[in-house]
Amino acid sequence: MTSPRLIPQSDPPLPPWQTLPTMYDLPSDNPEEPGLPDDFHFLQPLLLYFTFQPSNWNSELIYSAADLNLYYDVQHPLWYKRPDWFGVVGVPKLYNERDLRLSYVTWQERVNPFVVVELLSPGTEEEDLGTKKTETGKPPTKWEVYERILRVPYYIVFSRYTNEIRAFQLVGGHYEPMNFTEGRLQMPELSLSLGLWQGSFRDIERLWLRWFTLEGKLIPAPTEEAAAATERAMIAEQQAAQAKRKAEQLAERLRQLGVNPDEID
Repeated sequence: MTSPRLIPQSDPPLPPWQTLPTMYDLPSDNPEEPGLPDDFHFLQPLLLYFTFQPSNWNSELIYSAADLNLYYDVQHPLWYKRPDWFGVVGVPKLYNERDLRLSYVTWQERVNPFVVVELLSPGTEEEDLGTKKTETGKPPTKWEVYERILRVPYYIVFSRYTNEIRAFQLVGGHYEPMNFTEGRLQMPELSLSLGLWQGSFRDIERLWLRWFTLEGKLIPAPTEEAAAATERAMIAEQQAAQAKRKAEQLAERLRQLGVNPDEID
């Protein structure tokens, strides 16, 4: 009879958090499809979604989405990419103005994305930055789809690890690196600029990618708008209280001088 195989143990046994794989050993990425969402891949697109507000477009014709299948080739209708975030102008928020989208199908929408943002992951860097070439018989890479098929005017790649932005603009049918103006990427067709902001979003302090006006003014997210409204109300209340105190002080001074303030017109 074969004796049972013993699993080596320390004496005393080490706790699980010292012996089992950690978050860094077990990332959320699917090895078959790298780049699937983690916490950052949820929060960063959410901030872009909240602050994507092109002021020169009807708000009813502005659409953006995160981690949504984007179908791009009518000849290969099952081929798709899944941008971390993309923005479109000229289409309603709801498909046919009545349905939440299950995907974005370009031959139905007839409007391609105007800007795409990819969040760099170690497993997707080559494809995101255009250094990976299409393999024979397989779908084209993201870079090739955005540049040559969809002809997306602006393509942005942001790394949470280095806080580096790599930005490209479609010029003559090819992506060319964009220049920064005062630390931001200008997109005059949208009356927007895109840049980095150090601050707290959803109570998490870090460097975030977010939308600004062309002049560099922050476009507030809903929670920030509420906080700003509360702050304005508090300031107005303080100013009213100060004005009341000054009026009371003036009235008291008049009484000391023998003047009844109630009889003054």
